[in-house]
Amino acid sequence: MLPHLYLIRHGETEWSLSGRHTGRTDLPLTARGEDQARDLGRLLRQLSFAQVLSSPRLRAQQTCALAGLGPAVETEPDLAEWDYGDYEGQRSEEIQSGRPGWNIFDNGCPHGENPGQIAARADRLLARLRRMTGNIALFTHGHFGRILGVRWIGLPVSAGQHFLFGTTAFSVLSYEHDNAAAPAIMLWNASATEFLARRDGQTAAASSHDRP
Repeated sequence: MLPHLYLIRHGETEWSLSGRHTGRTDLPLTARGEDQARDLGRLLRQLSFAQVLSSPRLRAQQTCALAGLGPAVETEPDLAEWDYGDYEGQRSEEIQSGRPGWNIFDNGCPHGENPGQIAARADRLLARLRRMTGNIALFTHGHFGRILGVRWIGLPVSAGQHFLFGTTAFSVLSYEHDNAAAPAIMLWNASATEFLARRDGQTAAASSHDRP
């Protein structure tokens, strides 16, 4: 059985809320981020995972634990966020004010990772994951999650700017017709909170129709 990768971004933090680049800085989830992770757990509990891997960063580990997968988790260093180097803690507009036209997917970060290095890290991790089987949960981060998505289907790092990935969003990387030579994105940037609200609303509506 070929692997199905459930790519999950951590919940909201103070820096993700304010748009600050958060690489090595270890921030906890906000109260809203904790709620997002619990909502995610309501969805993930319906699935069975052969393996659960998480970035070593607190925000990813906390999301995994609140989603109910903490007891099974193994820490995977290669799931860590892009190393932002000198741009750690800065917002994009602050970076661009001193470096007009800067784009992380094209230019990388001084004293951090460049596009070639981030692609190599993603490819190394994906090569290991492709040898696994079953559903695999991966708790990671916004930028690196986008790189995993584009590298899974053979696109360059620069394509990552077209793949948005919100807090506690999840994506599913799979294969077309279970063909190992045809990797595909089954689902991208889905919100567990919105999904559950829609499902619960449909269930409530169906129940009301059933009442005499």
